[in-house]
Amino acid sequence: MKINIYKKLIFLFVVPLFISCDDALDLRPQDGIIREEFWQTKEDVQGAVIGAYSALLNSPPGVGDRPIPEYQFMWGELRGDMVLPTADASRDERDIATMNILPTNPLTNWSAFYRVINFCNTIIDLAPGAQEQDPTFSQEELDRFIGEALAIRAYMYFTLARTFGDVPLKLDATLSDTDNFQIAKTPQVEVLEQVALDLQEAEAKVPESFDTNMASKGRFTKYGVNAMQTDVFLWLNEYDNAIEAANKIINSGNFELIEANNSWFQTVFAEGNSSESIFELQYSLQNQNPFYNMFVERPRYLVAPTVLEGVFGINRDEPDEQDIRGERTSMVASNATIYKYSGLNSSELKARNAFDTHWFVYRYADVLLMKAEALNEIGDGEQALSIIEDVRERAEAIEMTAMPVSADDSDAITDYILAERARELAFEGKRWYDVLRNARRNNYERIDLIKSMAITSVPAELQQSVLAKLDNPNSHYLPIYFYELYANKALEQNPFYE
Repeated sequence: MKINIYKKLIFLFVVPLFISCDDALDLRPQDGIIREEFWQTKEDVQGAVIGAYSALLNSPPGVGDRPIPEYQFMWGELRGDMVLPTADASRDERDIATMNILPTNPLTNWSAFYRVINFCNTIIDLAPGAQEQDPTFSQEELDRFIGEALAIRAYMYFTLARTFGDVPLKLDATLSDTDNFQIAKTPQVEVLEQVALDLQEAEAKVPESFDTNMASKGRFTKYGVNAMQTDVFLWLNEYDNAIEAANKIINSGNFELIEANNSWFQTVFAEGNSSESIFELQYSLQNQNPFYNMFVERPRYLVAPTVLEGVFGINRDEPDEQDIRGERTSMVASNATIYKYSGLNSSELKARNAFDTHWFVYRYADVLLMKAEALNEIGDGEQALSIIEDVRERAEAIEMTAMPVSADDSDAITDYILAERARELAFEGKRWYDVLRNARRNNYERIDLIKSMAITSVPAELQQSVLAKLDNPNSHYLPIYFYELYANKALEQNPFYE
């Protein structure tokens, strides 16, 4: 039986990856796959869910794509102000960093995300049929599997909507060549609302924890769902809902800010799955991350020169006094390398064959700072500032980076939260999205936030050109990759790139 399960999984999740890609959204399966061939037992469904998590981690074999965390790093950091591509980066990577982005840039290809979406849709559609055939398949188990698939699908659509704006929304499985592949875009707000609905359903279905700590941190629990809900509600400007979702995590008592000490970096990042962790994509010695090639061996990205002093601060009178999130946590100042994903501890790198640091999707400090953002938006600046200070105190943030802010100065608190999120979440694929989310509120009342990033991160000779582009909000989203327009005639290019 176990051998048959593995054979089915290999066929379901690997064989379709080698099929000709003349389809739209990379959703088309091999024609002729029969539902009953795969969905006979709960083990089949369980294996399919694990396969969906695996698809989040790894690039599919044989198609030359990149793993999703690599896209998330590039999309979330290259247009920000904390990372610079090196000469070893590709021209396509450097073009994103300078906002010289064309629809022919392959880094705008979203197929890896839609591939995972179709895995999730398949689980959601077919899992109930397996329960009908397997008398040992309980409703609780079925709910859990469907809840995880809903949460993973929400994670993919949330990333796409923040990156591209309007995107095609497909909520049923692609199971045959006769399925419709001509799918128009859905407005961004409707995609975000669907994400919120998926997360509401997932919250009711997934458990608070799994049998092991690794599973509880590496699979979607209620708290992972609550963290994403907090994030989504900020994008929907539903601040009371964001606070409620964050409080579910805070009030659970299952998470904490770990006290700063000599082992803090190793505990939180090098090993992962700490009490600060909510949801991390789990790399291992058997399935290593892509970060060695990105940040260590001929690194494609370095830390921007302004980060050490401008973000983390340097106390030249007290060189031993420093923010624990800076030197030898996020970065190494002497050579401007990104250290968060490669360090074994605060003094040495992991071995080349031991790059198992996770991709950090949500951590407790992230949720606290998102709650502070929501509190600020409803006029409770005092409590927002209290949260900022709690996060700073844990990190031993230095006085140089403290901002004297009044509790009734909403814009200044926004600036402080963004600065603190830059310190706390450096190089975790969050920077562009954090700034965009805050800039776009109230009809782009704070468009200065994005423009300030451009002045910092692009060469002087390109600044005026980039600033002119950024005046158009449509430029804040990536173009649809040209091939998708060729394959899906119902798609229209994002307006800025027409």
